[in-house]
Amino acid sequence: MNIGQASKASGVSVKMIRYYDEVGLVRPSGRSEGNYREYDAREINELRFIRRARGLGFDMAEIAQLLSLWRDRDRPSREVKAIAQRHLADLDTRIREMQAMADTLRHLAHCCAGDDRPDCPILEDLGGAAHTTL
Repeated sequence: MNIGQASKASGVSVKMIRYYDEVGLVRPSGRSEGNYREYDAREINELRFIRRARGLGFDMAEIAQLLSLWRDRDRPSREVKAIAQRHLADLDTRIREMQAMADTLRHLAHCCAGDDRPDCPILEDLGGAAHTTL
C-alpha cells in the first residue's frame, strides 16, 4: 500500500511516517514502479507499535530499542522490562516534579486576593525567583 493508505491503516500521519522512514525506524519493503514507497502488513504493524510507544511517552531512542527487540524473536524479555522500568522511573520523577509545581501554584493562587490592588504574591514569587538565579 502507498503512504496515504499506510497512514490510514496505522493511525500515523503521513508526515510522521516520512520522519520515521528518514530516521530509520521503519523500513518500507520497497518502491513501486513510480518510485513511491510501498508498505506491507509488517510496516503497518511497526507503525502501530511506534504510535502506541509514543502514546506511552517513550522517546525516539527508547522506541528504536524496543522496536529492535520486538523484531528479534529471540530477544530476552529482561531487556524490554529494563527499558520499561527506566521509563517508568523517569515518569514517576516527572510526576513528582509536576505535582510540586502544581502545589506551589495552588498555594500562590490561594494567597493572591485577585482584586483591584496591585499586590500579587504570584508575581512577587516569580520576581523573587528570577532575582535569585541572576
